[in-house]
Amino acid sequence: MAPDAIGAIGAAESASKRADPFAPLTSQLLAVGDAHEIHLETVGRAEGIPAVYLHGGPGSGCQVDHRRLFDPERFHAVLFDQRGAGRSRPRGGREHNTLPHLIADMETIREKLGIARWIVVGGSWGATLALAYAQAHADRVAGIVLRATFLGTRSELEGAFLDALPRFYPDLFEDFIGLLPEHERTTPLDAYWRRILDPDPAVHTPFARAWHDTERCLSELVPARRRLDRHSSHQPKSLPATPFMEAHYFQNDCFMRPSQLLEEAGKLGKIPGIIVQGRYDLLCPPATSRALAAVWRDAEIRVVEGAGHTLYDPGVRDAVMRAIADVASRISG
Repeated sequence: MAPDAIGAIGAAESASKRADPFAPLTSQLLAVGDAHEIHLETVGRAEGIPAVYLHGGPGSGCQVDHRRLFDPERFHAVLFDQRGAGRSRPRGGREHNTLPHLIADMETIREKLGIARWIVVGGSWGATLALAYAQAHADRVAGIVLRATFLGTRSELEGAFLDALPRFYPDLFEDFIGLLPEHERTTPLDAYWRRILDPDPAVHTPFARAWHDTERCLSELVPARRRLDRHSSHQPKSLPATPFMEAHYFQNDCFMRPSQLLEEAGKLGKIPGIIVQGRYDLLCPPATSRALAAVWRDAEIRVVEGAGHTLYDPGVRDAVMRAIADVASRISG
């Protein structure tokens, strides 16, 4: 996008700010190196408490509603689409796209905005990135709010797709596993990731869609669909973006050592934190949050009863907003 186009967007958003308190204060594409440009926006009050929001996936991107998690009179919130995600460029780019790259991008953003310390907020994969960043730059983190703790380990993925899925949705598991030849069903996750990353659409299309639809079922408390549609799974139109980025990260163990985030949780020290946890989250179950809080002593777990994984399950969004406000009060006090 040309600079004058970015300026026009900024002017339009400044005008809309008067009518919408959640309209961006600023919006831009920020070059971070390696031919990547990050879509970055700020909302709220420029003099407010700095906070940064980390979206999930990896690969999903920020949504307009994520701005509304932050009281615009109290916060100066920063939202950005991670490399290859959302409005960042190149769209879907996986080259030079690793966890250390994302952590470095956050530091580039923080320094560009002149922020000394900020509250870090993230859910699911956003929680993974939040923890990795805080462990690398603890002196830059004033507080942490997590939703649906994901530590980026293979055992968590196996727990979701190879344990929870057949126990709670046995028919869907049969659909999921049935796409693979029988000799590959002993290592189905590796087989899925390999096919999703295959450049041939005839290979990756059905597996990308099946991964997306299965993961969506696991993420919803009451899923709309509990079986895979074999016909639509082979249609190349409107393929979701997240399976490709997820396969890239998961195939590489999220670019971390096994159990790295749990082993290094002591680096979080006295950083105050609140973990919002859905009781019936099949992707990121309560035991994971409990294991993290056992090491990170300044973390408080708030369980939302009757909720699963997503931000929009009953009570979860409100709990995240309260957690952000409460962490801000603790650091202000």
